Amino acid sequence: TSCIKLTTGNSLICPAASARRLFPSLLSPSPPFPAPFSCPAAPLWGSLHMLGGGALLTPLFSAHRMQHWARRLEQEIDGVMRIFGGVQQLREIYKDNRNLFEVQENEPQKLVEKVAGDIESLLDRKVQGPEGRLADAAENFQKAHRWQDNIKVRTTVPSPDDPESEDVERGSKVSTLRLDFVEDSNFKNKVNYSYTAVQIPTDIYKGSTVILNELNWTEALENVFIENRRQDPTLLWQVFGSATGVTRYYPATPWRAPKKIDLYDVRRRPWYIQGASSPKDMVIIVDVSGSVSGLTLKLMKTSVCEMLDTLSDDDYVNVASFNEKAQPVSCFTHLVQANVRNKKVFKEAVQGMVAKGTTGYKAGFEYAFDQLQNSNITRANCNKMIMMFTDGGEDRVQDVFEKYNWPNRTVRVFTFSVGQHNYDVTPLQWMACANKGYYFEIPSIGAIRINTQEYLDVLGRPMVLAGKEAKQVQWTNVYEDALGLGLVVTGTLPVFNLTQDGPGEKKVRFPLPPGKAPNLCPQLGANGYVFAIDLNGYVLLHPNLKPQVNHQLPRACDSGLPGRRIRRSMIDGNKGHKQIRTLVKSLDERYVDEVVRNYTWVPIRSTNYSLGLVLPPYSTFYLQANLSDQILQVKCKWPAPCLHFEFLLPSSFESEGHVFIAPREYCKDLNASDNNTEFLKNFIELMEKVTPDSKQCNNFLLHNLILDTGITQQLVERVWRDQDLNTYSLLAVFAATDGGITRVFPNKAAEDWTENPEPFNASFYRRSLDNHGYIFKPPHQDALLRPLELENDTVGILVSTAVELSLGGRTLRPAVVGVKLDLEAWAEKFKVLASNRTHQDQPQKQCGPSSHCEMDCEVNNEDLLCVLIDDGGFLVLSNQNHQWDQVGRFFSEVDANLMLALYNNSFYTRKESYDYQAACAPQPPGNLGAAPRGVFVVRRGLRLSAAGAGELARVYGWGLGALGPADSAEAEGSPEARESSCVMKQTQYYFGSVNASYNAIIDCGNCSRLFHAQRLTNTNLLFVVAEKPLCSQCEAGRLLQKETHSDGPEQCELVQRPRYRRGPHICFDYNATEDTSDCGRGASFPPSLGVLVSLQLLLLLGLPPRPQPQVPAHASRRL
Repeated sequence: TSCIKLTTGNSLICPAASARRLFPSLLSPSPPFPAPFSCPAAPLWGSLHMLGGGALLTPLFSAHRMQHWARRLEQEIDGVMRIFGGVQQLREIYKDNRNLFEVQENEPQKLVEKVAGDIESLLDRKVQGPEGRLADAAENFQKAHRWQDNIKVRTTVPSPDDPESEDVERGSKVSTLRLDFVEDSNFKNKVNYSYTAVQIPTDIYKGSTVILNELNWTEALENVFIENRRQDPTLLWQVFGSATGVTRYYPATPWRAPKKIDLYDVRRRPWYIQGASSPKDMVIIVDVSGSVSGLTLKLMKTSVCEMLDTLSDDDYVNVASFNEKAQPVSCFTHLVQANVRNKKVFKEAVQGMVAKGTTGYKAGFEYAFDQLQNSNITRANCNKMIMMFTDGGEDRVQDVFEKYNWPNRTVRVFTFSVGQHNYDVTPLQWMACANKGYYFEIPSIGAIRINTQEYLDVLGRPMVLAGKEAKQVQWTNVYEDALGLGLVVTGTLPVFNLTQDGPGEKKVRFPLPPGKAPNLCPQLGANGYVFAIDLNGYVLLHPNLKPQVNHQLPRACDSGLPGRRIRRSMIDGNKGHKQIRTLVKSLDERYVDEVVRNYTWVPIRSTNYSLGLVLPPYSTFYLQANLSDQILQVKCKWPAPCLHFEFLLPSSFESEGHVFIAPREYCKDLNASDNNTEFLKNFIELMEKVTPDSKQCNNFLLHNLILDTGITQQLVERVWRDQDLNTYSLLAVFAATDGGITRVFPNKAAEDWTENPEPFNASFYRRSLDNHGYIFKPPHQDALLRPLELENDTVGILVSTAVELSLGGRTLRPAVVGVKLDLEAWAEKFKVLASNRTHQDQPQKQCGPSSHCEMDCEVNNEDLLCVLIDDGGFLVLSNQNHQWDQVGRFFSEVDANLMLALYNNSFYTRKESYDYQAACAPQPPGNLGAAPRGVFVVRRGLRLSAAGAGELARVYGWGLGALGPADSAEAEGSPEARESSCVMKQTQYYFGSVNASYNAIIDCGNCSRLFHAQRLTNTNLLFVVAEKPLCSQCEAGRLLQKETHSDGPEQCELVQRPRYRRGPHICFDYNATEDTSDCGRGASFPPSLGVLVSLQLLLLLGLPPRPQPQVPAHASRRL
């Protein structure tokens, strides 16, 4: 029996198929080896010999030869980048123009403290200004109003699309008011500044006496709205919401009614949930005894779901069913945070409840009290309550209350009699009244919505009785504004009802927008940014947050904070600074880089939020242009010294290369455009009208742009213009800078330039800054799309590298340069460099099994697969012509067997995460939370945006889009109008621990393959040479890289290790003077709090509101 042995002395039994493949002339058709054989990986390939016969056999190739090819590839790449990239030349250009800029230092602690302080000051001014006036006015108007029993509607706004467009009172004289609306770019909507408009929920009779009286006294707020806008033109929507469901908002605009039923109700907006009462620990127990069946059980299931929607992220909850014994309905065995994902688990579990057995109130209540007394878990630690849903019973379980709740009565008990029956409800009433709760009846589905939210009025009593002590700003989590301003967070400030018919409460609201702020301050660079989180650890502000989908899933701050210590310190309101190593996703979410980041954080005083700043070490310093008046002239000649705008004119592109400028807010009057050519034209036209030192322009942005215009033009003059790109098969050379210039040479190459004109938003730019060496970026291909079109040599591969400057001992990276390789030409060059030829003109030498030379990637491409794969696992180059159109695809889609082997041998490591911001097909509408009756809301909007109206925008040049976890108004109305949020599982691959040359055998029976892999120095490439596969039965283990739909991480496991959080520091759950005699007698529950008013100030810093479908107002909703 023969075998194969390595000359290094390591024994190796090779599969017969591989032996026949390599040495067909020396092996018989039937393998002489016993089967099956395992083939362990060998540390090094050497010459192979057939023992016994003594014949020398030709090896596939040697490890030395592989390393030689790798060095040739490295040298070729380095040579091209040195000649055409111009890194060294650009360094010299910066040094030659040293008099035109200064090197400034970022001081993270001072910067983040100043920004946090400015936010706090801005909020304080708004709280003391329009919000106070509106709250005071609402109090006075409410107090002065005299109730009218026979009040009539006077005016309506008709809608031809509303089938119910008719007089509120038939036969009454109602005048019709037709408004003219004008388009307003600030609102992205048609508005009328002379009137307010009113929206009334569809399930409320618009002609009721209560509604008409409310419309009567709130009409006086119109003048207050108008005056507020006159004093502060930056205000956007001002909205008043009522406990009866009436919403009055200014300026008037057509209500964005959905195509289906309009379920919008101001009382069910997310901020009501957090603003109406202090945080809650709630246990819901549901009677599932045999008497509960059919319609009654369905009503209970729906009621529980509605009850869950009255809870916010500040609350904790558990749900249990009971008959003779009690048990949780879900996998949650203790109180869990009432976030969207946990509530979804409850809602699904509730649907599985089945009625059987006998009623045992004692079992249900003992379970609930045990849950509330468990102090070993995270919980709200404020209001505690038990909500019991039953069809009735005789047991009062007084012994249970005596044991667990009396005499202090720290747990409120709310009882719900569900369904139509003849049971005695006296025991249920007694339970509620004896435990500071309330008794409700839900005889039909129409009573569910209101009766599952009115318990909040009872919880609000201590807040009302606290008086001035309760007049503190409380901050909500993020939610989506119903009128289209995006995602906001809200501060609520209570203002009390002054009428004599009962104590009540109002609230003043003013939201701070969470947002997308890739660069709070321009000097932070491409990879520096600010972020903010709330007490729950949810990200409110982060460059990776997306505003374009209907967010319903909260995101923990781990997406922006790699470290529990940092997260905890921020939630606790501490200051801090820490440098860490972390993994960062690329903008296109295809790559992961291991980077170093400096985190600095401070609390935003008077809020529940914490602000952080992230800065890479290379962004510690930045350039600030220091240009003379001569240089700043629009018309001048180079060289002077003169950096001027002529090199931005299209007339200069043919000789100087095409210039893309970052679409930044250089000046207030600069018209934005998604078309960079048009934006450049607008920029040039504006510069001919104003001077770069104009007060309406951001001098930092504008002067740095001018500086980089001249810097990159000199690169053309010194390096690019005299080079023949075709000699090295280059489609283009380019440079991009922190100042916002991207120069592509020659001009014709700009036709195929698809990178983002904003360097800070270009993946190649940000990755080059974070990595040393040459970063290859193949064209992006999706497995579902057709292959690349290789026509006219337009397909290219970007290769880029950062330009690192060292000036006076200070290091920074102000630019990135690179080349664009011609794919086809470099694929041919790749084969030559990985061949036995010493140069391209040398004739090819055929090597085969009977010859005494080693195989190579050029001649033996039918036997050998040679590829370059980047650090994300995407194909860059191949010696197989048929794979050229697959360049840019994840390599597992090209050769699943080989990619799996690379992963299993630690060449690649995998990172899996969940994207809670993905957009999916529309989902059925859901209930988004509730608010108590007896609540008014007044909201108003302020936009600090691109128009320059915002104070912070003027100071820092920052732009924030509203982003973050949110409840959406669209979900209440028109899910078909746009995509809704969902969870997608993301997988990225990056280089593992193997750094050196390595070879192995892919053991797969008769389909085993030899391969060798080696990292290319100073690049993000892996060079792999392997046998071409004989068969495909081993390709079952295919690695996936593309996003897949997911339900997210297992919630039942996550709640066992909850993330750290803190509840609001304010808790109003007890007042000795509270009158608990009103505890329900089966009738409709009268609002015990009277009136609640809220003011909302929308601080949308640079938020571009998402356009919404315009639907005329319905007469039944607009008066």
